[in-house]
Amino acid sequence: MKPIIGIAGNILTKHAEVFHDNLVTYTPQGFVDGVQNAQGIPLVLPIGDPETAKTYVNQIDGLLLAGGQDISPFLYNEEPSIKIQETEPKRDYFEKALIIETLKQKKPIFAICRGIQLLNVVEGGTLYQDLSDYPDWHIQHLQASIPSVGGHSITIDAGSHLASILPDNYHVNSYHHQAVKKLADSFVATAWSKDGIIEAYESRDPAQSIVAVQWHPELMLNEDTPMQALFDDFIQRSKKA
Repeated sequence: MKPIIGIAGNILTKHAEVFHDNLVTYTPQGFVDGVQNAQGIPLVLPIGDPETAKTYVNQIDGLLLAGGQDISPFLYNEEPSIKIQETEPKRDYFEKALIIETLKQKKPIFAICRGIQLLNVVEGGTLYQDLSDYPDWHIQHLQASIPSVGGHSITIDAGSHLASILPDNYHVNSYHHQAVKKLADSFVATAWSKDGIIEAYESRDPAQSIVAVQWHPELMLNEDTPMQALFDDFIQRSKKA
């Protein structure tokens, strides 16, 4: 049986003439491609009432948390700085409910960009609201080059699950201005940029299958075979759930 992968969806709220200014629920095609290429069945989960999260999670074998808006700092008990960008509270609280239920059911999670940040916050961690708040920032984390190529290198913990998928000192793309600050106690960092920003983490609990990355593997699928391997690994983890 092919595992069903729930992809937490987003909503297009800005003016889009092609949609006649209608609101649109969506997920970037790269997430769909990555799951389908790995022989999984993608299921986009639209933003909704947090109370429906259990119903959705009951139907899936793994949860994919995608990129998008900034995380509201209210979720980690901070006031918004002048550097924060667009937030979507309804998305924050719906995905928070999805995460809590997925963790409760011990189903695998693959978290990407915004996903690595929200998952950390839900478990008690915090974020840099903007990378300018990080004193050692000197790497380009919002790259100017095309998204299908790596913008900076990462160092991977040789003993991590991630190290079984990607080689060390790997080049990844980078499109974020927020980042993990305090890592939640339930996670262990497994990759870092050269300026020390956490680029990946996993669960300390061997019964909870989590791979969370700060970059966008879905944008590198056509150029980089190991990025598809991250989706392949996720599908294999979901088959075992």
